[in-house]
Amino acid sequence: MAGVISRGERARSFGEVAEDYDRLRPSPPDAAVDWLLPERAGTVADLAAGTGLLTRALARRVPRVVAVEPDDRMAGVLRDHSPGVAVVRAVGEHLPLGGTRLDGVFIQSAWHWLDPGRAIPEIGRVLRPGGRFGAVWITRDRDVDWVGELDRARRPAGPADVSPAVREAGQRARRRTVELPDDGLFDREENASFRYTRTMTVDDFLGLLATYSRIITADPAGVAGDAERARHYLAERFPGATQLEVPLHAWTWRARRA
Repeated sequence: MAGVISRGERARSFGEVAEDYDRLRPSPPDAAVDWLLPERAGTVADLAAGTGLLTRALARRVPRVVAVEPDDRMAGVLRDHSPGVAVVRAVGEHLPLGGTRLDGVFIQSAWHWLDPGRAIPEIGRVLRPGGRFGAVWITRDRDVDWVGELDRARRPAGPADVSPAVREAGQRARRRTVELPDDGLFDREENASFRYTRTMTVDDFLGLLATYSRIITADPAGVAGDAERARHYLAERFPGATQLEVPLHAWTWRARRA
């Protein structure tokens, strides 16, 4: 039986599958990125940038993007696929950007791994007044019946237990919002959501399911069982299919640096 999995182990696990993460995880839809960005942004940062899925979307719109990523394995893939982007090895709670006043700071699907009490003041420190703080969370759209049914068919899988810090991080991830302190540092909070689809082969979709920390940190028997249950469900639901139209849901949140 697997032991207790710590928050740090879960957060660092993505580097083990960095290439698959970059190839299989969904990029944000254009409409979500456009909604997050302020007008005439010149320099922005992508926190916990991972392999650069959001970074590259920002770089297509903004002259200068700084990608902040603590894991060398993830950052290595980011550098390979994001020429022209400045990559800084750091965490969101301590940004080595003291001489920079950014127009925007953004994060995709990783806010729950940060310590909000330390990260929010740090983000406020590097943003210019009127700058934008934004987040996007991308998940499979579980309002579509087969997606929810697949998740139920895959259970159980994952480690035998997780630490209380991991459970709390998971709860924050499901909130899909940033809880700001009542200190006046940020104002004008807004939310929006965007639905879209992505065409994937069945094998790639199964590979996508294996890029989440619950599976990466599971024992091999648990991983194999999860994949077999998922493949069996898809074969029954979509007999003979080699490709799927995967429904995705992007939740977005933004606020202004007061």
